[in-house]
Amino acid sequence: MHELAICQALMNQVESIAAERNARSVVSIVVGMGPLSGVEAQLLKHAYPVASAGTVAEGAELVIEDLPVRIKCTQCGNESDALPNKLVCKACGDWRTTLISGDELLLMRVELETAAEQASKPGEANEHGATIH
Repeated sequence: MHELAICQALMNQVESIAAERNARSVVSIVVGMGPLSGVEAQLLKHAYPVASAGTVAEGAELVIEDLPVRIKCTQCGNESDALPNKLVCKACGDWRTTLISGDELLLMRVELETAAEQASKPGEANEHGATIH
């Protein structure tokens, strides 16, 4: 299942971002995925807990946003949305099109929690393990 390898690569990116910003933990990760990316959303969601275990993102929410398939017609120059299995220009009906988007898998957003944010929450442990009231 290559979705596990993709999740592991995603965790490398997320951990790097978290380290750069001195984050204690990751709250959520938003990924944009086109239908022509070759990645199955359900398999990615199933692989995520395994890949994130023991990382700063363990327990974080994984959100997958669908990205549209967009094409540009090489005949009339029109750009339009298309179906994954029908890359035909909506303006002139020609099949000679170029894919603009829909085959990507993008890390779009990472919501982080820093030590300062954690310390300011009442009733939760601060960075030294003491409870704040």
